[in-house]
Amino acid sequence: MPMTTKAQVMWEPDQWWDLVELELDDPKDHEVLIRFEASGLCHSDDHVRTGDARCRYPMVGGHEGAGVIEQVGPKVARVGVGDRVVCSYIPMCGTCRYCATGLTNLCDSGRNAGTGMLLDDTFRFHKDGQDLGGMCVLGTFSERAVISEYACVPLPDDISFEVASLVGCGVPTGWGSAVRAAGVRAGQTVVIYGSGGVGANTVQGAALAGAKNVVVVDPVPFKLEMAAKEFGATHTFTDPAEAHDFVVETTWGQLADHAIVTAGVVDKETVDRAVLITGKGGRVTITGIGKADELQLQMHCGLLIGYQRDIQGALFGNCSPLYDIPMLLGLYRSGDLKLDELISNRYRLDQVNDGYQDLLDGKNIRGVVLHEH
Repeated sequence: MPMTTKAQVMWEPDQWWDLVELELDDPKDHEVLIRFEASGLCHSDDHVRTGDARCRYPMVGGHEGAGVIEQVGPKVARVGVGDRVVCSYIPMCGTCRYCATGLTNLCDSGRNAGTGMLLDDTFRFHKDGQDLGGMCVLGTFSERAVISEYACVPLPDDISFEVASLVGCGVPTGWGSAVRAAGVRAGQTVVIYGSGGVGANTVQGAALAGAKNVVVVDPVPFKLEMAAKEFGATHTFTDPAEAHDFVVETTWGQLADHAIVTAGVVDKETVDRAVLITGKGGRVTITGIGKADELQLQMHCGLLIGYQRDIQGALFGNCSPLYDIPMLLGLYRSGDLKLDELISNRYRLDQVNDGYQDLLDGKNIRGVVLHEH
């Protein structure tokens, strides 16, 4: 008799998550069965709901998760039954061209993120003969899932599952956007657009890197208060024009060294402002996602040439899952990185839609689902 699991499914765009019971196959080569204990409610999954993320439907939601390995398939070497793990939404095989050249966040094993197929291009979730993928080949809005061993990072016993779930995406994506991708250095001025689950960690990364001015722009006062009180922002603004004027004044007209875009929904206006707030040799790093049917980056190339500005995208904050996730947990353990403070509210699996409504209402830095087994 096949195993079953309860999961939140997006059948097609512009609906809400639907809690249903799915059939779940056994793990195959290099795959494991995981029992999820906690899952973060990342804005990227809301892009699946709105259709802004280009993906295959139906899709089991969730790509921030932590749990316990219950079964291993053939040829699995990285983890064993009973191991506690963080799930990295970017898998790391260690042998492809990108892993071999240090670009582990671009591992070829992540190629099916938008379909949810495993590496043999088949599915493990099923419902009435229909195949379902898992978000980023994880599907952490499910009680259990079959995932690649390459997505598993060992989790120390002293780290809670709810904290660990956030280190599978939001924390390294944000922290790494400042430290790894942008390369923020001591004494610099950094402007961060958006202070949600990713942006708050971008603030922490910039502050830990030694930036003199960590300027945060967000329309939600609650998020700005948290950015300043908990995560290291030196100046906060709800009005981007006021932020620009401040940067002009505080840098004596030299403008910012870095602008990092971590807004929940990126638009052209925000990207334009990020470019114009950077000075000569400045760098714009774009981490957030925009609407699929809109162009967010379109400008005169003279704006880049005249000031020799860089614009780059960042995936997983340019972090390496097997190196940076344990390192970030070490910074948390030593008190240098705040993770408990990221969690605004906790939910049951049947409350995922409530959690996303709270996110859209500006009530959450990060919501977390605690699975009940």
